Amino acid sequence: MTVLLVTGTSTGVGKTVITAALAAAARAGGRSVAVCKPAQTGVGDGYPDEADIDVVQRLSGVRGVELARYPEPLAPDVAARRSGRPMLELDAVIGAVRELDAANDLVLVEGAGGVAVRLGAGGFTVLDVAGAMSAPIVIVAGAELGTLNHSALTVAAARAAGVDCAGLVIGSWPAAPSLAARVNLDELPLVTGVGLIACIPEEAGLLPLRAFEAVAVGAFGEFVESLLGYPA
Repeated sequence: MTVLLVTGTSTGVGKTVITAALAAAARAGGRSVAVCKPAQTGVGDGYPDEADIDVVQRLSGVRGVELARYPEPLAPDVAARRSGRPMLELDAVIGAVRELDAANDLVLVEGAGGVAVRLGAGGFTVLDVAGAMSAPIVIVAGAELGTLNHSALTVAAARAAGVDCAGLVIGSWPAAPSLAARVNLDELPLVTGVGLIACIPEEAGLLPLRAFEAVAVGAFGEFVESLLGYPA
């Protein structure tokens, strides 16, 4: 059984699509896979209704588990305080992930925003979850100017917390990449010391399930098998 946390260098870099792609690749390889979204914000009460776990299911066919939901599109702890709803507890997240882990080959946990975003009570972050589970993270990064700094800071924070970085992924590779984006393909591993696993096309989240699965397997099939470490 393996747990992998999906985090990002910031919000809007494509974490949900990458989570779906990892799930689709594992499912296509005959693995049992579960997805956990500890805290969802910006859904319901007048905000867009498609939650991240809904996107994952639409793209990969894998159903997700959501532990807390807050209506305003803010950091989870802030959204919880403003809504008056209970804050997420670290122990509850760990318990839910362990339960999923006992029943599946792979559990994917999608964070919120970047590694310093507070998910709930006591200010715990995705790195606290990873540390408690002794689980690695995949870092989803942008392609364009600024991503070297964002990625280096994210990797440094993970290493300071004693969390292993399994790799970097560019979550939305542009159809017409700029000079900076093209150069960043080589520079990201040099600056961070972490390998670049894949680049997912910017429109991948609009693909139907089978077409998305093909993209996912091409990007992550070998990575998932190496992560799980045994044949299906």
